[in-house]
Amino acid sequence: MDPYEENAKKVLSPLDMNSKEEIEGTVGEELSLESGNAEINSRSHTLDEQENKEENSLVEKSAAFVEHLADLRKQLIKGIVIFISFFIIVLSTVNYWLPYVTRGHKLVILGPLEVIKFYMSISTTLALGLSLPFLMHFIWTFIKPGLKENEKGFLGLYSPVMLVLFVVGVAFGYFILHPLSYDFLVGIGKSNFNVMISASQYMSFLVMTTIPIGLMFELPIIAMFLSTIGVLSSVTIKNIRKWAYVIMAVVSAVITPSPDFFSQIILLIPMILLYEISVLFVKRIEQKQAGKMQEKSANA
Repeated sequence: MDPYEENAKKVLSPLDMNSKEEIEGTVGEELSLESGNAEINSRSHTLDEQENKEENSLVEKSAAFVEHLADLRKQLIKGIVIFISFFIIVLSTVNYWLPYVTRGHKLVILGPLEVIKFYMSISTTLALGLSLPFLMHFIWTFIKPGLKENEKGFLGLYSPVMLVLFVVGVAFGYFILHPLSYDFLVGIGKSNFNVMISASQYMSFLVMTTIPIGLMFELPIIAMFLSTIGVLSSVTIKNIRKWAYVIMAVVSAVITPSPDFFSQIILLIPMILLYEISVLFVKRIEQKQAGKMQEKSANA
């Protein structure tokens, strides 16, 4: 055996042990710093990605909003062009269709400016009525992207029906309610006074007895739409039927220009019929929705 074998082994002194621990600690600190830097870099990279995503989303939203405003501007310009076109046509042909509006009644003009006022008001009303289908189409084109599928289907299907109901309501007011109310009021006046109807007063009376009636004829479509989006049900309509009749009686008394009971009844009967039709339509929609739910549950 080599007597110096033990001396040949490496012996570490306490100083050597300390230096080794310091080196190991330094290396560990460097490794921890590197891992910490890597974690910080990954976090900063993640934050950068989130910020980029948020910026991209904001840019996309702003671009979509600008595009939406551009589409609104486009539809408004188209609607204004259509309305002005009809206004010019109606105003230039006023002598041809004016006897149909005045119904042969002798009207008076109280001043030169009232002639312009009458022609402008009657031309504006008729131009708006003629351009209504086009305006509804432009409005539908604008709001269609923001609607839900059931709302799109409903409005796309019943938009022509809404227009037809409005025209029917206006025709009901023009051919039935307006003559009855006008003759009644003028008849009362003739018993004690010399009746002279100005053109502007006649126009206001004509609009009062036609346009609100056309809007009231939209009641079934409004009820169906509220039922489609889940706001209204047939049970609710039945429960408030009595109060609805009272409200309709008050509305008919307010809308009808003449205070006679006969004219109010003539207006109240169609309102009640429209209410009952609304109940039937809402029931039908609920039955269709229940059938679709059953089919989905059966397929599942």
